[in-house]
Order: sequence, then structure tokens, then C-alpha cells
Amino acid sequence: MASSSCFSSARLLLLAACCGVLLAMAGHAYGHPPSNGPAALSSTFYDASCPGAYNIVRRVIQDARVSDPRLPASLIRLHFHDCFVQGCDASLLLDDDLPAIQSEKNVLGNKNSARGFPVVDSIKGALEKACPGVVSCADILALAAEISVDLAGGPRWSVLLGRRDGTTTNVEGAKNLPSPFDPLNMLQEKFRNFNLDDTDLVALQGAHTFGRVQCQFTRENCTARQPQGTLENLDQVTPNVFDNNSISITAISSMDAPS
Repeated sequence: MASSSCFSSARLLLLAACCGVLLAMAGHAYGHPPSNGPAALSSTFYDASCPGAYNIVRRVIQDARVSDPRLPASLIRLHFHDCFVQGCDASLLLDDDLPAIQSEKNVLGNKNSARGFPVVDSIKGALEKACPGVVSCADILALAAEISVDLAGGPRWSVLLGRRDGTTTNVEGAKNLPSPFDPLNMLQEKFRNFNLDDTDLVALQGAHTFGRVQCQFTRENCTARQPQGTLENLDQVTPNVFDNNSISITAISSMDAPS
């Protein structure tokens, strides 16, 4: 019993750490705030200009997850893959517009893997109807990540808002996303480059509590002879709930395999 209790407590700490890292990555150090500086980022940034922003984002995600229960995990991953490249600036959402813009969507860590873009488009459309030209796409991704955790049964936190959207991509940076095939020392280095320590690495790389992964990225490696794209639950007991029940450790990597 003691061993089981300790393991459960450790998992709770990892889940708390995961939310803490998401909060940090969505905050001052990783955002692109307005011109008057990082202090302008605030959880009340849209209270006057678009007071219904939070509820609009929540409603769109709530409706979308009815037909796609994987969506909350996918939206969190979108936010992570955006922030890990050149800050939380929504550059991941930019499509090819060659030669000026080469999309980050097409790099190995995102192509046929990052998902949830149509829902982000729906959120943007709903916000534009309510308050045109006010809420940035970067803030949409940050809000979507927090709301996704909350809707999936996890904790809530105050999202700092007020970022500007990036107008450039960083394809080389996107190619350097944490990979399921990176050795430990390389993963540690990639996280240190963003002032994230080993606890942050474990929380984000090895403690998925919901979502799906292609079987090619698991230790079993599609042993039942499924196609490589066959999806497996990362949590075999509650795959759609952000909780501490039976977290799977079969995935080689968590954040760089499809959610």
C-alpha cells in the first residue's frame, strides 16, 4: 500500500508540474507581449475589449470535443509545439506563403501529427464575430491549452494574455523540437535552452495523462501487426481525462508523438 500511495503522489506532482510548465511557457518569458513590454501580459487583458473571450473559446472546444475526445490533448500539444520554437507567437499556425513564409507545420515533428488547426480556426472565427481584430491567435492557443486541461478534468490556472502574433516562422527551430529518438542528454539540453529543468522535462516528455500515440512510437512498436499510424491510448484506464489514474509508460516520448 505504501508503494502504491507513493506512486500516486508522485504522479500528482508530475501532473502539477506539467500544468506549471504550461503556465510558465504561456507567461512572460515565452510570450510576445505588446510593445510596452512583458508587464502588459495580464489575465485580465481582454476584460474590457473582449469580455466574453474565455467563454467563447471554451464553448467552441466543448462542442468540438463531443465528436473528437482527443482534441484537448491535441490543443495542449499545439501550444507546446508553438512555444518551444520561438516563443508563444502562433507561428505554428502560419501556412506556406513562399518564398516569404515556410510553414512550421511541415517539419517532421508536426507534419501528419500536429492537429486541432480547424478548431483553432473556428475559435478565431467566433472571436472575430464577437470582437473583431482584438484577440491574437497566440492568446487563443494559450487559452485553448488551459481550457483543454480544465474540460478534461484537470486543474485551472490564470492564463496571462496580451501577446502579439508572430509574422515569421522558424523552420530550423521547429526541426529541433524534442524527438522520441533523442537521447536523454540531448533532451536535457533542449529543455535547458528554455530555462526548463529535469522536472519540467519529465512532466512534458514522460507524463502524458491523456491522448493517443501512434503505435510506431511505443515500446510494443505495433507488435499486433497494426499499421504504423494505429493509435494507442497513452492512459489505458482514462484516456480522455486529465488525472493521475494509470498513466501509461509505454510511449518512447510523449510530446512528440500524436495526441
